[in-house]
Amino acid sequence: MSSTASVASVPALQHHELLRVYAIYRVAIALVLLGIFASDVGRGAVGNSAPALYLNTAIAYAALNFGWLLHLRHGAYHANPGQIGTILGCDILAFLLLIQASGGLNSGLGYLLLINCSVGSMLLDRRMGAFFAAVASIGVIGLQLYNLVAGRAETQDIVSAGGLGILLFATVSALQYLSARIRSANLRADQQSRQAAHLQRLAQQIIERMRTGVLVMDAANKPELVNRAARQLLADQLQPEGERQAELRHIVREWRRDDSRGNALLQADNGGELRLSFANLRRDNGDSTLVFVEDNRKLIQAAQKLKLASLGHLTASIAHEVRNPLGAISHAAQLLSESANLSDEDRHLTDIICRHSQRVNQIVENVMQLSRRRAAAPQLRDLGRWVEQFLPDFRAGAPADAQIRLRLPAQAVTARFDPEQLAQVLTNLCNNALHHSQVATGRREAEIAVYRHGERDCPVLDVSDSGRGVLPEHRDKIFEPFFTTGKSGSGLGLYIARELCEANQASLYYCRSEDNKSCFRVEFAHSNRVF
Repeated sequence: MSSTASVASVPALQHHELLRVYAIYRVAIALVLLGIFASDVGRGAVGNSAPALYLNTAIAYAALNFGWLLHLRHGAYHANPGQIGTILGCDILAFLLLIQASGGLNSGLGYLLLINCSVGSMLLDRRMGAFFAAVASIGVIGLQLYNLVAGRAETQDIVSAGGLGILLFATVSALQYLSARIRSANLRADQQSRQAAHLQRLAQQIIERMRTGVLVMDAANKPELVNRAARQLLADQLQPEGERQAELRHIVREWRRDDSRGNALLQADNGGELRLSFANLRRDNGDSTLVFVEDNRKLIQAAQKLKLASLGHLTASIAHEVRNPLGAISHAAQLLSESANLSDEDRHLTDIICRHSQRVNQIVENVMQLSRRRAAAPQLRDLGRWVEQFLPDFRAGAPADAQIRLRLPAQAVTARFDPEQLAQVLTNLCNNALHHSQVATGRREAEIAVYRHGERDCPVLDVSDSGRGVLPEHRDKIFEPFFTTGKSGSGLGLYIARELCEANQASLYYCRSEDNKSCFRVEFAHSNRVF
Protein backbone atom coordinates (compact mmCIF):
# COMPACT_ATOMS: atom_id res chain seq x y z
CA MET A 1 0.00 0.00 0.00
CA SER A 2 1.35 3.45 -0.90
CA SER A 3 2.18 6.03 1.73
CA THR A 4 -0.54 8.34 0.41
CA ALA A 5 -3.23 5.68 0.81
CA SER A 6 -2.04 4.76 4.26
CA VAL A 7 -2.02 8.40 5.28
CA ALA A 8 -5.53 8.91 3.86
CA SER A 9 -6.83 6.14 6.11
CA VAL A 10 -5.62 7.77 9.30
CA PRO A 11 -8.47 7.74 11.84
CA ALA A 12 -10.45 10.92 12.33
CA LEU A 13 -9.38 11.16 15.96
CA GLN A 14 -6.08 12.61 14.69
CA HIS A 15 -7.99 15.64 13.32
CA HIS A 16 -9.68 16.75 16.51
CA GLU A 17 -8.92 20.41 15.80
CA LEU A 18 -10.80 20.28 12.48
CA LEU A 19 -13.57 18.30 14.18
CA ARG A 20 -13.88 21.00 16.86
CA VAL A 21 -14.18 23.77 14.25
CA TYR A 22 -16.72 21.76 12.27
CA ALA A 23 -18.86 21.12 15.39
CA ILE A 24 -18.94 24.85 16.17
CA TYR A 25 -19.73 25.59 12.50
CA ARG A 26 -22.72 23.20 12.57
CA VAL A 27 -24.17 24.94 15.61
CA ALA A 28 -23.61 28.35 14.01
CA ILE A 29 -25.15 27.42 10.64
CA ALA A 30 -28.19 25.90 12.39
CA LEU A 31 -28.75 29.14 14.33
CA VAL A 32 -28.27 31.20 11.14
CA LEU A 33 -30.85 29.13 9.25
CA LEU A 34 -33.32 29.55 12.09
CA GLY A 35 -32.59 33.27 12.29
CA ILE A 36 -33.09 33.78 8.55
CA PHE A 37 -36.41 31.96 8.67
CA ALA A 38 -37.64 33.91 11.70
CA SER A 39 -36.58 37.33 10.37
CA ASP A 40 -37.86 39.36 7.45
CA VAL A 41 -34.53 38.91 5.62
CA GLY A 42 -35.25 35.37 4.48
CA ARG A 43 -39.00 35.73 4.00
CA GLY A 44 -39.85 34.11 0.71
CA ALA A 45 -36.31 32.78 0.23
CA VAL A 46 -36.24 29.84 2.63
CA GLY A 47 -39.09 27.69 3.90
CA ASN A 48 -41.55 29.14 1.41
CA SER A 49 -42.78 25.78 0.09
CA ALA A 50 -43.21 23.97 3.42
CA PRO A 51 -42.65 26.32 6.39
CA ALA A 52 -43.55 23.70 8.99
CA LEU A 53 -41.09 21.18 7.52
CA TYR A 54 -38.35 23.83 7.38
CA LEU A 55 -38.93 24.96 10.98
CA ASN A 56 -39.12 21.48 12.44
CA THR A 57 -36.05 20.35 10.49
CA ALA A 58 -34.03 23.43 11.51
CA ILE A 59 -34.96 23.05 15.20
CA ALA A 60 -34.13 19.34 15.19
CA TYR A 61 -30.85 20.04 13.35
CA ALA A 62 -29.89 22.75 15.88
CA ALA A 63 -30.66 20.48 18.84
CA LEU A 64 -28.65 17.65 17.28
CA ASN A 65 -25.70 19.98 16.71
CA PHE A 66 -25.81 21.30 20.29
CA GLY A 67 -25.84 17.75 21.65
CA TRP A 68 -22.99 16.72 19.36
CA LEU A 69 -20.91 19.72 20.44
CA LEU A 70 -21.39 18.88 24.12
CA HIS A 71 -20.48 15.25 23.44
CA LEU A 72 -17.27 16.26 21.67
CA ARG A 73 -16.27 18.67 24.43
CA HIS A 74 -16.69 15.88 26.97
CA GLY A 75 -14.50 13.61 24.82
CA ALA A 76 -11.83 16.28 24.16
CA TYR A 77 -13.03 16.54 20.54
CA HIS A 78 -12.24 12.96 19.64
CA ALA A 79 -14.59 10.79 17.58
CA ASN A 80 -14.31 7.58 15.62
CA PRO A 81 -15.08 7.30 11.87
CA GLY A 82 -18.46 5.67 12.54
CA GLN A 83 -19.68 8.64 14.58
CA ILE A 84 -18.42 11.11 11.98
CA GLY A 85 -20.15 9.16 9.19
CA THR A 86 -23.43 9.22 11.13
CA ILE A 87 -23.21 12.99 11.65
CA LEU A 88 -22.44 13.61 7.95
CA GLY A 89 -25.43 11.45 6.98
CA CYS A 90 -27.67 13.51 9.30
CA ASP A 91 -26.26 16.74 7.78
CA ILE A 92 -27.02 15.63 4.23
CA LEU A 93 -30.53 14.50 5.18
CA ALA A 94 -31.22 17.74 7.03
CA PHE A 95 -30.06 19.93 4.14
CA LEU A 96 -32.07 17.89 1.61
CA LEU A 97 -35.20 18.46 3.73
CA LEU A 98 -34.39 22.19 4.02
CA ILE A 99 -33.85 22.41 0.24
CA GLN A 100 -37.18 20.67 -0.37
CA ALA A 101 -38.95 22.98 2.13
CA SER A 102 -37.42 26.03 0.37
CA GLY A 103 -38.56 25.14 -3.15
CA GLY A 104 -35.44 23.46 -4.54
CA LEU A 105 -31.95 24.54 -5.48
CA ASN A 106 -32.99 28.09 -6.28
CA SER A 107 -32.81 28.84 -2.54
CA GLY A 108 -29.00 28.38 -2.63
CA LEU A 109 -29.01 25.96 0.31
CA GLY A 110 -27.61 23.19 -1.89
CA TYR A 111 -24.18 24.80 -1.85
CA LEU A 112 -23.96 24.22 1.91
CA LEU A 113 -23.54 20.54 1.04
CA LEU A 114 -20.10 21.43 -0.36
CA ILE A 115 -18.88 22.24 3.14
CA ASN A 116 -20.24 19.06 4.64
CA CYS A 117 -18.79 16.82 1.94
CA SER A 118 -15.46 18.71 2.04
CA VAL A 119 -15.13 18.17 5.78
CA GLY A 120 -16.06 14.53 5.33
CA SER A 121 -13.33 14.07 2.71
CA MET A 122 -10.74 15.38 5.21
CA LEU A 123 -11.99 13.52 8.28
CA LEU A 124 -12.64 10.16 6.58
CA ASP A 125 -10.73 8.00 4.14
CA ARG A 126 -10.92 8.35 0.33
CA ARG A 127 -13.73 5.83 -0.23
CA MET A 128 -15.99 7.19 2.52
CA GLY A 129 -15.46 10.75 1.32
CA ALA A 130 -16.48 9.78 -2.21
CA PHE A 131 -19.42 7.80 -0.82
CA PHE A 132 -20.93 10.82 0.98
CA ALA A 133 -20.34 13.01 -2.08
CA ALA A 134 -22.26 10.43 -4.15
CA VAL A 135 -25.05 10.26 -1.55
CA ALA A 136 -25.42 14.05 -1.58
CA SER A 137 -25.36 14.18 -5.39
CA ILE A 138 -27.92 11.39 -5.73
CA GLY A 139 -30.08 13.00 -3.08
CA VAL A 140 -30.08 16.38 -4.84
CA ILE A 141 -30.78 14.84 -8.27
CA GLY A 142 -33.47 12.54 -6.85
CA LEU A 143 -35.10 15.49 -5.10
CA GLN A 144 -35.22 17.48 -8.34
CA LEU A 145 -36.64 14.49 -10.26
CA TYR A 146 -39.39 14.14 -7.62
CA ASN A 147 -40.27 17.83 -7.94
CA LEU A 148 -40.21 17.55 -11.73
CA VAL A 149 -42.65 14.62 -11.65
CA ALA A 150 -44.81 16.49 -9.13
CA GLY A 151 -44.86 19.56 -11.39
CA ARG A 152 -42.98 21.81 -8.91
CA ALA A 153 -39.73 21.96 -10.92
CA GLU A 154 -38.55 22.54 -14.46
CA THR A 155 -36.16 20.59 -16.67
CA GLN A 156 -33.34 23.08 -16.17
CA ASP A 157 -33.43 22.28 -12.44
CA ILE A 158 -32.16 18.79 -13.31
CA VAL A 159 -29.16 20.39 -15.02
CA SER A 160 -28.50 22.52 -11.92
CA ALA A 161 -28.66 19.40 -9.72
CA GLY A 162 -26.22 17.58 -12.02
CA GLY A 163 -23.87 20.55 -11.99
CA LEU A 164 -24.00 20.63 -8.18
CA GLY A 165 -23.21 16.91 -8.11
CA ILE A 166 -20.21 17.40 -10.41
CA LEU A 167 -19.05 20.29 -8.22
CA LEU A 168 -19.37 18.10 -5.13
CA PHE A 169 -17.22 15.34 -6.66
CA ALA A 170 -14.63 17.81 -7.97
CA THR A 171 -14.35 19.58 -4.61
CA VAL A 172 -14.09 16.33 -2.66
CA SER A 173 -11.47 14.90 -5.05
CA ALA A 174 -9.33 18.07 -4.89
CA LEU A 175 -9.54 18.25 -1.11
CA GLN A 176 -8.75 14.56 -0.75
CA TYR A 177 -5.65 14.99 -2.92
CA LEU A 178 -4.47 18.06 -1.02
CA SER A 179 -5.32 16.51 2.35
CA ALA A 180 -3.41 13.34 1.45
CA ARG A 181 -0.37 15.39 0.45
CA ILE A 182 -0.53 17.39 3.66
CA ARG A 183 -0.95 14.28 5.79
CA SER A 184 1.92 12.57 3.98
CA ALA A 185 4.15 15.59 4.58
CA ASN A 186 3.13 15.70 8.24
CA LEU A 187 3.78 11.99 8.61
CA ARG A 188 7.24 12.32 7.06
CA ALA A 189 7.98 15.30 9.29
CA ASP A 190 6.80 13.34 12.32
CA GLN A 191 8.93 10.33 11.35
CA GLN A 192 11.96 12.55 10.80
CA SER A 193 11.34 14.25 14.13
CA ARG A 194 11.11 10.88 15.89
CA GLN A 195 14.25 9.68 14.11
CA ALA A 196 16.09 12.87 15.06
CA ALA A 197 14.99 12.50 18.68
CA HIS A 198 16.10 8.86 18.66
CA LEU A 199 19.48 9.78 17.21
CA GLN A 200 19.83 12.55 19.77
CA ARG A 201 19.12 10.16 22.65
CA LEU A 202 21.50 7.62 21.12
CA ALA A 203 24.24 10.24 20.75
CA GLN A 204 23.73 11.35 24.34
CA GLN A 205 24.08 7.76 25.60
CA ILE A 206 27.20 7.22 23.49
CA ILE A 207 28.77 10.47 24.69
CA GLU A 208 27.86 9.69 28.30
CA ARG A 209 29.52 6.25 28.11
CA MET A 210 32.64 7.39 26.24
CA ARG A 211 35.93 6.91 28.07
CA THR A 212 37.16 10.17 26.57
CA GLY A 213 35.89 13.18 28.51
CA VAL A 214 33.59 15.47 26.51
CA LEU A 215 32.93 19.02 27.70
CA VAL A 216 31.04 21.79 25.88
CA MET A 217 31.68 25.37 27.02
CA ASP A 218 29.27 28.11 25.88
CA ALA A 219 30.23 31.62 24.80
CA ALA A 220 30.35 32.68 28.49
CA ASN A 221 32.71 29.77 29.33
CA LYS A 222 30.05 27.93 31.31
CA PRO A 223 29.68 24.13 30.95
CA GLU A 224 26.74 23.16 28.74
CA LEU A 225 27.39 19.43 28.50
CA VAL A 226 29.64 17.22 30.61
CA ASN A 227 29.79 13.45 30.23
CA ARG A 228 30.68 10.97 32.96
CA ALA A 229 34.34 10.61 31.97
CA ALA A 230 34.83 14.40 31.99
CA ARG A 231 33.24 14.65 35.45
CA GLN A 232 35.64 12.01 36.76
CA LEU A 233 38.73 13.50 35.13
CA LEU A 234 38.07 17.17 35.85
CA ALA A 235 36.31 16.94 39.24
CA ASP A 236 37.41 20.17 40.99
CA GLN A 237 37.74 22.03 37.69
CA LEU A 238 33.94 21.83 37.31
CA GLN A 239 33.18 23.37 40.70
CA PRO A 240 31.50 26.77 40.13
CA GLU A 241 33.59 29.82 40.94
CA GLY A 242 36.54 27.63 41.96
CA GLU A 243 40.19 28.38 41.26
CA ARG A 244 40.53 25.20 39.18
CA GLN A 245 37.58 26.16 36.98
CA ALA A 246 39.13 29.59 36.49
CA GLU A 247 42.23 27.82 35.18
CA LEU A 248 40.11 25.75 32.79
CA ARG A 249 38.27 28.86 31.60
CA HIS A 250 41.57 30.62 31.01
CA ILE A 251 42.83 27.76 28.83
CA VAL A 252 39.60 27.74 26.77
CA ARG A 253 39.70 31.54 26.43
CA GLU A 254 43.30 31.47 25.22
CA TRP A 255 42.46 28.81 22.65
CA ARG A 256 39.57 30.90 21.31
CA ARG A 257 41.94 33.80 20.79
CA ASP A 258 44.36 31.61 18.89
CA ASP A 259 42.90 28.30 17.70
CA SER A 260 46.23 27.32 16.13
CA ARG A 261 47.69 26.57 19.56
CA GLY A 262 46.53 22.94 19.34
CA ASN A 263 46.36 20.85 22.51
CA ALA A 264 46.81 22.09 26.07
CA LEU A 265 47.81 20.41 29.33
CA LEU A 266 45.96 20.82 32.60
CA GLN A 267 47.10 19.58 36.00
CA ALA A 268 44.79 16.85 37.35
CA ASP A 269 43.69 16.44 40.97
CA ASN A 270 45.63 13.17 41.33
CA GLY A 271 48.91 14.76 40.35
CA GLY A 272 48.79 13.67 36.70
CA GLU A 273 48.18 15.68 33.57
CA LEU A 274 45.11 16.03 31.39
CA ARG A 275 45.40 16.66 27.68
CA LEU A 276 42.74 19.02 26.30
CA SER A 277 41.79 19.05 22.61
CA PHE A 278 39.47 21.71 21.22
CA ALA A 279 36.95 22.18 18.41
CA ASN A 280 34.73 25.13 17.58
CA LEU A 281 30.93 24.70 17.41
CA ARG A 282 29.27 27.39 15.29
CA ARG A 283 25.94 28.65 16.64
CA ASP A 284 23.68 31.61 15.89
CA ASN A 285 23.60 32.84 19.49
CA GLY A 286 27.36 32.56 20.11
CA ASP A 287 29.99 29.94 19.36
CA SER A 288 30.57 27.10 21.81
CA THR A 289 33.78 25.19 22.34
CA LEU A 290 33.97 21.41 22.34
CA VAL A 291 36.70 20.14 24.68
CA PHE A 292 37.97 16.55 24.63
CA VAL A 293 39.63 15.57 27.92
CA GLU A 294 42.05 12.63 28.07
CA ASP A 295 44.41 11.35 30.73
CA ASN A 296 47.85 12.26 29.40
CA ARG A 297 49.39 9.39 31.33
CA LYS A 298 47.39 6.86 29.36
CA LEU A 299 48.36 8.50 26.09
CA ILE A 300 52.02 8.40 27.07
CA GLN A 301 51.64 4.80 28.16
CA ALA A 302 50.02 3.86 24.86
CA ALA A 303 52.88 5.45 22.94
CA GLN A 304 55.37 3.79 25.25
CA LYS A 305 53.75 0.41 24.72
CA LEU A 306 54.20 0.76 20.99
CA LYS A 307 57.85 1.61 21.47
CA LEU A 308 58.42 -1.22 23.94
CA ALA A 309 56.49 -3.87 22.00
CA SER A 310 59.40 -4.83 19.77
CA LEU A 311 61.86 -4.27 22.61
CA GLY A 312 59.90 -6.69 24.78
CA HIS A 313 60.22 -9.53 22.28
CA LEU A 314 63.92 -8.79 21.85
CA THR A 315 64.69 -8.63 25.57
CA ALA A 316 62.69 -11.81 26.22
CA SER A 317 64.76 -13.73 23.70
CA ILE A 318 67.99 -12.17 25.02
CA ALA A 319 67.02 -12.98 28.63
CA HIS A 320 66.41 -16.58 27.68
CA GLU A 321 69.87 -16.81 26.12
CA VAL A 322 71.56 -15.00 29.04
CA ARG A 323 70.20 -17.29 31.79
CA ASN A 324 72.40 -20.27 31.01
CA PRO A 325 75.79 -18.50 30.91
CA LEU A 326 74.76 -16.36 33.86
CA GLY A 327 73.95 -19.45 35.89
CA ALA A 328 77.34 -20.91 34.98
CA ILE A 329 79.14 -17.72 36.08
CA SER A 330 77.25 -17.62 39.37
CA HIS A 331 77.88 -21.30 40.06
CA ALA A 332 81.61 -20.94 39.25
CA ALA A 333 81.89 -17.92 41.58
CA GLN A 334 80.25 -19.86 44.42
CA LEU A 335 82.66 -22.79 43.94
CA LEU A 336 85.61 -20.40 43.79
CA SER A 337 84.55 -18.71 47.03
CA GLU A 338 84.70 -22.10 48.79
CA SER A 339 88.40 -22.51 47.99
CA ALA A 340 90.67 -22.37 51.04
CA ASN A 341 93.53 -20.77 49.06
CA LEU A 342 91.67 -17.50 48.31
CA SER A 343 92.91 -14.31 49.86
CA ASP A 344 90.51 -11.89 51.49
CA GLU A 345 90.71 -9.57 48.49
CA ASP A 346 89.86 -12.38 46.05
CA ARG A 347 87.03 -13.55 48.30
CA HIS A 348 85.63 -10.00 48.22
CA LEU A 349 85.75 -10.07 44.42
CA THR A 350 83.88 -13.40 44.30
CA ASP A 351 81.21 -11.93 46.58
CA ILE A 352 80.80 -9.06 44.14
CA ILE A 353 80.44 -11.55 41.26
CA CYS A 354 77.78 -13.55 43.16
CA ARG A 355 75.86 -10.47 44.26
CA HIS A 356 75.71 -8.91 40.82
CA SER A 357 74.92 -12.26 39.22
CA GLN A 358 71.87 -12.48 41.48
CA ARG A 359 70.87 -8.94 40.46
CA VAL A 360 71.18 -9.74 36.76
CA ASN A 361 69.23 -12.97 37.33
CA GLN A 362 66.45 -10.98 39.00
CA ILE A 363 66.31 -8.66 35.99
CA VAL A 364 66.13 -11.68 33.70
CA GLU A 365 63.30 -13.16 35.81
CA ASN A 366 61.36 -9.89 35.60
CA VAL A 367 61.80 -9.67 31.85
CA MET A 368 60.70 -13.28 31.43
CA GLN A 369 57.70 -12.61 33.62
CA LEU A 370 56.66 -9.69 31.40
CA SER A 371 57.00 -11.76 28.24
CA ARG A 372 54.86 -14.66 29.49
CA ARG A 373 52.33 -12.70 31.55
CA ARG A 374 48.86 -14.20 31.33
CA ALA A 375 45.66 -12.26 30.74
CA ALA A 376 43.84 -10.88 33.76
CA ALA A 377 40.90 -12.83 35.23
CA PRO A 378 39.09 -10.17 37.32
CA GLN A 379 36.82 -11.18 40.19
CA LEU A 380 34.50 -9.11 42.34
CA ARG A 381 35.93 -9.19 45.87
CA ASP A 382 35.71 -7.35 49.18
CA LEU A 383 38.96 -5.40 48.93
CA GLY A 384 39.44 -4.94 52.69
CA ARG A 385 38.90 -8.62 53.52
CA TRP A 386 41.24 -9.65 50.70
CA VAL A 387 44.03 -7.42 52.07
CA GLU A 388 43.54 -8.95 55.52
CA GLN A 389 44.07 -12.39 53.99
CA PHE A 390 47.08 -11.19 51.98
CA LEU A 391 49.07 -9.73 54.88
CA PRO A 392 49.88 -13.02 56.74
CA ASP A 393 51.36 -14.49 53.56
CA PHE A 394 53.41 -11.36 52.95
CA ARG A 395 54.68 -11.16 56.55
CA ALA A 396 55.86 -14.77 56.32
CA GLY A 397 58.40 -13.79 53.65
CA ALA A 398 59.17 -10.27 54.92
CA PRO A 399 61.94 -9.34 57.40
CA ALA A 400 61.09 -10.03 61.03
CA ASP A 401 61.17 -6.35 62.02
CA ALA A 402 58.74 -5.27 59.28
CA GLN A 403 55.65 -3.46 60.59
CA ILE A 404 52.60 -2.99 58.34
CA ARG A 405 49.56 -1.14 59.63
CA LEU A 406 46.17 -1.72 58.09
CA ARG A 407 43.39 0.87 57.89
CA LEU A 408 40.00 -0.44 56.70
CA PRO A 409 36.61 1.29 56.30
CA ALA A 410 33.54 0.51 58.37
CA GLN A 411 31.62 -0.66 55.31
CA ALA A 412 32.76 -3.17 52.72
CA VAL A 413 34.50 -1.80 49.61
CA THR A 414 34.09 -4.10 46.64
CA ALA A 415 36.47 -4.00 43.67
CA ARG A 416 36.98 -6.07 40.54
CA PHE A 417 40.54 -7.44 40.12
CA ASP A 418 42.65 -10.51 39.52
CA PRO A 419 43.71 -11.76 43.01
CA GLU A 420 47.05 -13.21 41.86
CA GLN A 421 48.07 -10.12 39.92
CA LEU A 422 46.97 -7.78 42.70
CA ALA A 423 49.05 -9.85 45.17
CA GLN A 424 52.09 -9.29 42.97
CA VAL A 425 51.37 -5.54 42.76
CA LEU A 426 50.87 -5.20 46.51
CA THR A 427 54.01 -7.26 47.21
CA ASN A 428 56.10 -4.92 45.07
CA LEU A 429 54.56 -1.80 46.67
CA CYS A 430 54.99 -3.11 50.23
CA ASN A 431 58.61 -4.13 49.63
CA ASN A 432 59.25 -0.72 48.12
CA ALA A 433 57.61 1.03 51.12
CA LEU A 434 59.56 -1.01 53.68
CA HIS A 435 62.84 -0.33 51.90
CA HIS A 436 62.41 3.44 51.65
CA SER A 437 61.16 3.69 55.24
CA GLN A 438 64.29 1.87 56.43
CA VAL A 439 66.56 4.16 54.40
CA ALA A 440 64.95 7.28 55.85
CA THR A 441 64.16 6.26 59.45
CA GLY A 442 65.97 2.99 60.07
CA ARG A 443 62.62 1.22 60.64
CA ARG A 444 60.82 -0.99 58.15
CA GLU A 445 57.24 0.28 58.34
CA ALA A 446 54.35 0.82 55.95
CA GLU A 447 50.61 1.46 56.01
CA ILE A 448 47.88 0.03 53.77
CA ALA A 449 44.58 1.93 53.57
CA VAL A 450 41.40 0.79 51.80
CA TYR A 451 38.54 3.22 51.16
CA ARG A 452 36.16 4.55 48.51
CA HIS A 453 37.02 7.78 46.77
CA GLY A 454 34.34 10.37 47.52
CA GLU A 455 34.46 12.31 44.24
CA ARG A 456 35.25 9.55 41.74
CA ASP A 457 33.15 6.90 43.51
CA CYS A 458 35.76 4.18 42.96
CA PRO A 459 37.62 1.76 45.29
CA VAL A 460 41.11 2.92 46.33
CA LEU A 461 44.10 1.16 47.92
CA ASP A 462 46.95 3.29 49.35
CA VAL A 463 50.41 2.01 50.33
CA SER A 464 52.22 4.71 52.37
CA ASP A 465 55.74 4.77 53.81
CA SER A 466 57.87 7.02 55.99
CA GLY A 467 60.47 7.67 53.32
CA ARG A 468 61.58 10.96 51.86
CA GLY A 469 59.33 10.54 48.84
CA VAL A 470 60.03 10.77 45.14
CA LEU A 471 61.90 13.81 43.90
CA PRO A 472 59.84 16.07 41.57
CA GLU A 473 62.23 15.51 38.66
CA HIS A 474 61.81 11.71 39.02
CA ARG A 475 58.00 11.52 39.24
CA ASP A 476 57.56 11.18 35.48
CA LYS A 477 60.20 8.44 35.26
CA ILE A 478 59.56 6.10 38.19
CA PHE A 479 57.19 3.91 36.17
CA GLU A 480 59.54 3.61 33.21
CA PRO A 481 61.28 0.25 32.76
CA PHE A 482 64.84 -0.04 34.12
CA PHE A 483 64.66 3.32 35.90
CA THR A 484 65.91 3.11 39.49
CA THR A 485 67.51 5.41 42.06
CA GLY A 486 68.95 2.57 44.13
CA LYS A 487 72.11 0.59 43.63
CA SER A 488 70.53 -2.85 43.87
CA GLY A 489 67.14 -2.31 42.17
CA SER A 490 66.30 -3.59 38.70
CA GLY A 491 63.96 -0.71 37.81
CA LEU A 492 61.17 -3.07 36.76
CA GLY A 493 59.12 -3.42 39.97
CA LEU A 494 56.93 -0.32 39.57
CA TYR A 495 56.75 -0.81 35.81
CA ILE A 496 55.40 -4.34 36.25
CA ALA A 497 53.02 -3.16 38.99
CA ARG A 498 51.53 -0.50 36.71
CA GLU A 499 51.24 -2.95 33.80
CA LEU A 500 49.32 -5.37 36.00
CA CYS A 501 47.06 -2.59 37.26
CA GLU A 502 46.24 -1.51 33.71
CA ALA A 503 45.45 -5.12 32.82
CA ASN A 504 42.77 -4.94 35.55
CA GLN A 505 41.55 -1.50 34.34
CA ALA A 506 43.01 0.12 37.45
CA SER A 507 45.47 3.03 37.65
CA LEU A 508 48.63 3.23 39.77
CA TYR A 509 50.26 6.58 40.48
CA TYR A 510 52.39 8.35 43.10
CA CYS A 511 50.97 11.05 45.39
CA ARG A 512 51.11 12.39 48.94
CA SER A 513 48.63 10.96 51.42
CA GLU A 514 46.37 13.03 53.67
CA ASP A 515 49.02 12.96 56.43
CA ASN A 516 51.66 14.08 53.85
CA LYS A 517 53.35 10.69 53.57
CA SER A 518 54.85 9.23 50.44
CA CYS A 519 52.08 7.12 48.90
CA PHE A 520 51.46 4.86 45.91
CA ARG A 521 47.73 4.79 45.12
CA VAL A 522 45.77 2.19 43.18
CA GLU A 523 42.38 3.35 41.87
CA PHE A 524 40.21 0.46 40.73
CA ALA A 525 37.50 0.61 38.12
CA HIS A 526 33.92 0.93 39.35
CA SER A 527 32.66 -2.42 40.57
CA ASN A 528 29.64 -2.28 38.21
CA ARG A 529 31.83 -1.74 35.17
CA VAL A 530 31.93 -4.69 32.77
CA PHE A 531 35.38 -5.78 31.60
